[in-house]
Amino acid sequence: MSEYDLVVVGAGLAGLTAGMYAARFGLKTLILEQMAAGGQVLNVEKIENYPGFPQGISGFDLGPLVQEQAEAAGAEFAMHTASALAVNGNERSVHCDGEDYSASAVVIATGSSFRTLGVPGEAEFVGRGVSHCASCDAPFFIGKDVCVIGGGDSAVDEAAVLAQQVGHVLLIHRGPNFRAQHVAVERLSGLSNVEVEFNTQVLAIEGDQSVSGVRVQSDGSQRLQDVSGVFVFVGLEPNTAFVQGVVDLDGAGHVVVDERLQSSVPGVFAAGDLRQHSVAQLAAAAGDGATVAVNVFRYLRGG
Repeated sequence: MSEYDLVVVGAGLAGLTAGMYAARFGLKTLILEQMAAGGQVLNVEKIENYPGFPQGISGFDLGPLVQEQAEAAGAEFAMHTASALAVNGNERSVHCDGEDYSASAVVIATGSSFRTLGVPGEAEFVGRGVSHCASCDAPFFIGKDVCVIGGGDSAVDEAAVLAQQVGHVLLIHRGPNFRAQHVAVERLSGLSNVEVEFNTQVLAIEGDQSVSGVRVQSDGSQRLQDVSGVFVFVGLEPNTAFVQGVVDLDGAGHVVVDERLQSSVPGVFAAGDLRQHSVAQLAAAAGDGATVAVNVFRYLRGG
């Protein structure tokens, strides 16, 4: 078992920032990540609201930059999937696939996953027309009709990304108004190949070998809308299954934290999208990472 001052579980922006700050404090720090450093941000084609980048920056560029900073500060990285967290006295152990890591403190920063619609055909057609990443999959739908489902920032931004390559984008939102930032909505409204339908519910995704349409309901009537692709952006679910029963979670599965971002278990902290009351923004995730690292340092020093 490897021993550290701090183990950070998750290498999204919150986890990377926490690891960087902790290492700069002189803490022996390990950052665990199951895929690639950067997390969900890697799928964002252009980030326009992160401070310091007036022309915007791609998530694919931002993630590795923060990883480089963390490594330069002395943080270590390991590619593992955390399966459980155990607490025994002053020791916290993160159990992974084939390896256990012991630490005096743990930061949970595993982020979130895309929420599903839960309608017939959705799971069946993942990878065959159903997607959660416009920049990844738009090239498969050049000149074709697609629909985007959702009404927040991700849905509006990804619809604009798709509009650059596909034939037509139908944006479907079950509510009466967008929840997205005004600047993104304004940009979308200027695109001639984007159509928006409010107060519309998706009932099913249909097709044979791949998606051929979505069944929707609006004003009490149903219809089948022909599309080749369905991009789902209806919110996020916190990735906290591996700490369930160890730390307190709220009704939606977010880690309950105090003002120091410490969970119900002393020495176990949370940062980023998965914590209670997170605003799920990149700048806020970085702020969480810095805040939690300062508080971990104080905790370990008895402050």
